[in-house]
Amino acid sequence: MDIKEFSSSITEMVSKAMQSVVTISTVRIAMDEFFGLAPVRGVGSGFIIHSRGYIVTNNHVVQGSSTVYVILPTGETVEAEVIATDPYRDLALVRIDTANLKPIAIGDSDKIRVGEVVFAIGSPLGLPGATVTMGVISAVGRTISGENIILEDLIQTDAAINPGNSGGPLVNVSGEAIGVTTAIIPYAQGIGFAIPINTVKRFLEMISRYGRPIIAWIGVYVAPISQEQARMFRLPISKGLAVVGVVRDSPAHEAGISRGDVIVKANGKEISSPRELRMAVEESIEKGYVELEIIRGSRRYSIEVPLAVQSVS
Repeated sequence: MDIKEFSSSITEMVSKAMQSVVTISTVRIAMDEFFGLAPVRGVGSGFIIHSRGYIVTNNHVVQGSSTVYVILPTGETVEAEVIATDPYRDLALVRIDTANLKPIAIGDSDKIRVGEVVFAIGSPLGLPGATVTMGVISAVGRTISGENIILEDLIQTDAAINPGNSGGPLVNVSGEAIGVTTAIIPYAQGIGFAIPINTVKRFLEMISRYGRPIIAWIGVYVAPISQEQARMFRLPISKGLAVVGVVRDSPAHEAGISRGDVIVKANGKEISSPRELRMAVEESIEKGYVELEIIRGSRRYSIEVPLAVQSVS
């Protein structure tokens, strides 16, 4: 494929993806400088995931809003209902009473690679209509902290993401959404972040299964162990998670897990990243506990750790 063909294919892909991207306008009531109530308007982006009007965006786009409007690619403005929000993942699901919408293709964020070309689509700075910026995936698995929030396992990209882009899709060259862009970190220079689309899938699955997003945790802070570290400490493993902290009175604390323990398996599967442990915990919600295999010194043992589960919507 020559450069003209490649450019033409990208143009067609972006044009198709834009048909699924919407602008989200919000109104919240706040106190003005004269101690009176006044409407404050905000703007963000979102993308259609179902033809019957379901749209994904960021939680911080709609949080605290009294009214939410969706501006469709056709220019039509429709009032929306907020179905669910998850401040821990910075995700929200809204719905409009409009049928025959064009949902975006959904990708697999577990398959993305550093250096892959991506496109951020949204409504930057509240400008009308969707725009697109191009970049590459510069890192994966990032953890960032903003005002009253910590987001884990993020995609990092150099595609420009500005206020107003928040909630729009990060798409690959096939036009599949692989992430939800977030501009919640205002001081980032030359880099942007996106929530992996597989996190969105789990968010939607929880809403479908439980009627609301929920989180499950056991109360440990962990860090990956490299092969070099395993050799240095003479551990009989090549990968695992070192427990670097345990929350007092948490399920892990009550189960006897201690700092310095090494978690090597969860539900019978080897794990090597905090994300894999978190997924194992979330997949264990219905049974109420997660099975962990732990190394402590020269001893290896298995333990069932109860889950702490709470609603976040």
